[in-house]
Amino acid sequence: MSEPMPLPNPQFKFFADLRVEVGTPQEVGHTVHGLRRLIPILGGTATGDGWSARVLPGGADFQLIVNDRLSELDARYVLETDGGDLIYVQNRAVRSGPAELIARLVRGELVDPAQVYFRCSPSFETASPALSWIAERMFVGTGARYPDAVAMRFFELR
Repeated sequence: MSEPMPLPNPQFKFFADLRVEVGTPQEVGHTVHGLRRLIPILGGTATGDGWSARVLPGGADFQLIVNDRLSELDARYVLETDGGDLIYVQNRAVRSGPAELIARLVRGELVDPAQVYFRCSPSFETASPALSWIAERMFVGTGARYPDAVAMRFFELR
């Protein structure tokens, strides 16, 4: 039996900072799985190393408020780069924290991002040959919810 080759340790490479502007939540109500909410995405910006894009209006963040401490998020939207390329984004996230802080976030109040666990796993699709590599990589990120926007930092997992 041959010796196994050592596995590489994952590393993080900065990919982009995003600020996604959001609208008034639409509450479906309490379903069998939890409280369903839909947050319209109104616009925003993305800035990477040597590139930038705008968040196109029309996407949404589909949220499941599992309990008073935990939310599962599934945001879908499109970026348009300064070069005109379109990138479809699906960003799944977990947001958790003390019940009183999560209640403040749900009410649209400002909460210190350091007090809330917000981690995400964005994936990307594009028709751009120059950007096709982003569909072949995994990304992770961190985020913060503000009353009118979500700020995120994405990293390529190398």
